[in-house]
Amino acid sequence: MSGRLFIVSAPSGVGKTTIIQSALSRWPSLRFSVSCTTRKPRPGEVDGRDYRFLSRREFLEGVEKSRFLEWAEVHGELYGTDGEAVERWVESGSDVLFDIDVQGARQVLITHPTATTIFILPPSTETLEARLSKRGTESEEQLRKRLETATAEMAQAPWYDFLIVNDDLEEAIADFESILRATRCMRRHQSPHLQALLKQPSPVKPS
Repeated sequence: MSGRLFIVSAPSGVGKTTIIQSALSRWPSLRFSVSCTTRKPRPGEVDGRDYRFLSRREFLEGVEKSRFLEWAEVHGELYGTDGEAVERWVESGSDVLFDIDVQGARQVLITHPTATTIFILPPSTETLEARLSKRGTESEEQLRKRLETATAEMAQAPWYDFLIVNDDLEEAIADFESILRATRCMRRHQSPHLQALLKQPSPVKPS
């Protein structure tokens, strides 16, 4: 049975990374697709764990060689998903989790239309602005651009399968894991097992 794909998107500062990391720690069979990017690492980020940090030249060479399942330019930096690793995991039956933006989500859905899409929302725009400001990693101009981008991204949320509001972190994590669990029972994922059952000979002997 092929693995499932989960696409997660959210405006910067909503808490998406914390929710994803919690799910990965509790679901050992879930693979995380580490995105490639040309931006510089933030304090505490590790190459290969948080992102694969590439030079702009390396990234563009990957684009020319069709290395990426999806890619986009965000805030002047390039982001993309290494398609070869994802395909290997899916073919082996592993579920794969994507942490990508709206542009990337649409690109992945072109080739994997049955992927489950999840969008994480802030409780309010004021809360989002406060969280971004508290992070202290952007200038005033960068913060303004982040908020403008967040508004545009949230306008795309209605076409996602699931929406989670991260007001209470533990509740948001529980909602996220409920989605992972529920998709196991979807007809399209369990149909191979049902087909196998129906092909088995009946245990009832004719009288």
